Amino acid sequence: MNQTTVTNAKKAHRSTLIKTLEHRLEVAKANGQTALVDQLEAEKRYYLS
Repeated sequence: MNQTTVTNAKKAHRSTLIKTLEHRLEVAKANGQTALVDQLEAEKRYYLS
């Protein structure tokens, strides 16, 4: 694998993680799961930093 392929795979993986996380956050908020919302928001900050 060349570096471009690896970089693109990393970007795609991160993008998928964030999309999944945002969906989980939406569901947790809708269900009033505040502890889970807090945890997921912290995880999102980690991935976006």
